[in-house]
Amino acid sequence: MRWIKCTPRERCFKPLCKPLSKLENVYLTLDEFEAVRLYSLEGLEHTQAAKKLKISRPTFSRILSSAHKKIADGLVNIKAIRIEGGCCQVIRRRK
Repeated sequence: MRWIKCTPRERCFKPLCKPLSKLENVYLTLDEFEAVRLYSLEGLEHTQAAKKLKISRPTFSRILSSAHKKIADGLVNIKAIRIEGGCCQVIRRRK
């Protein structure tokens, strides 16, 4: 089980050129979303990000590579990018 800190505020990103019903979809899992956030936005190295997710560095690298391919597919081939599912649990902050 992977532990993620952040869930996306939006679950679907789509090009403006077509209605959602006419677009193909690419599905990004929540753990892929978190890997992109930790590496690309937070600037963590693979080893640091893997520790946060409680997974090995090679596993983190595979998740990140998969996420990058899906995002590129969505952008290049004009597909909707949907974020859902995956093998993870969201860490809830206590108030």
